[in-house]
Amino acid sequence: MFPIKMEDNLDLMVKWNNKEFDISYIRSNDCVGALKELIFDVTGVRPERQKLLNLKYEGKMPKNELKLSDLNLQKGFKILMMGSLEKDIETASTQPTDLPEVVDDLDVEDVKLDNQEIHFAKVQRRIKEYQINILNEPREGKKLLVLDIDYTLFDHRSVAETGNELMRPYLHEFLTDAYHNYDIVIWSATNMKWIEEKMKLLGVASHSEYRIAFYLDIHAMISVHTPKYGLTQIKPLAVIWGKFPCYTPANTIMFDDIRRNFMMNPRNGLRIRPFRKAHTNRATDHELLKLMKYLRKLALYDDLTEFNHHKWEKYVKRRDENRKRKRDEYSNDTRERRDDDKNSSGDGRGAGTSSDFTECTTP
Repeated sequence: MFPIKMEDNLDLMVKWNNKEFDISYIRSNDCVGALKELIFDVTGVRPERQKLLNLKYEGKMPKNELKLSDLNLQKGFKILMMGSLEKDIETASTQPTDLPEVVDDLDVEDVKLDNQEIHFAKVQRRIKEYQINILNEPREGKKLLVLDIDYTLFDHRSVAETGNELMRPYLHEFLTDAYHNYDIVIWSATNMKWIEEKMKLLGVASHSEYRIAFYLDIHAMISVHTPKYGLTQIKPLAVIWGKFPCYTPANTIMFDDIRRNFMMNPRNGLRIRPFRKAHTNRATDHELLKLMKYLRKLALYDDLTEFNHHKWEKYVKRRDENRKRKRDEYSNDTRERRDDDKNSSGDGRGAGTSSDFTECTTP
């Protein structure tokens, strides 16, 4: 057996549970499965429970048999890992008794979770242990808007010289308008450092016309297993509701380009159309302008879970058509009255009515 040359070692590093571990004696011709075994040796997290977040091959998690050389890893590369120890999973299986109640709306859609008790226990643990840095205090009487970043507000894959080139069109107009009726929270499946950097890059963190209440990162998410999606990370809104009693299912809505992120709270989730290829689609993307109208109307109602947010575009279209019809009726009526009596005047410029929402409500 030939000795391993030091220059052949990748000398990787794994970051897990806020600690860093050196992975020595791993070479580029070793496979991903061998890497996981070495990670198991130093962390105790079994290979099948490891999720190596920033290892991607053709946009997907690499299979165990894939060679590390195919991933083009540089010497000293830092791997971000999520995964639970067996003893922690066993502990999580026991439901705590001293924590806030978690709202269960899993029966709203045909999404079945394996071991639901474990998932709800994870949510309770996030409520108890996850630390939130409040940037701006919740405002009395305001609803809550939770926003994803990547592909929702920002095209994070395209290349550009400035953040403005990758920012979704009308972002600041949208946030300024929403801020009148909603406290705004950013929740992204990345670490807090990158969230803060992206918000600075986009000018969101320092904007004078609106304020962000707080940021949530990947550590506020939980992993769940479903027959449909397998193991995946999701964003349970109950983490927010458990920490801030002023926010509830009735006054919360979340925008995300991935529907399964609000798997545990489907009545509160709206899947936004992903914003990709910013240079090509910038001129034709009006998603935030349309959603601005939707949020204005929702703000008039007490319970946002009564509405089917999947149909939001139909509502906006019907609302615009109703307004145009009323304007036309008003113009025609005004002309007729002027013909009869120059001193008469009319009204009728009204906004949309509750009837606009008839087809958008949940049966």
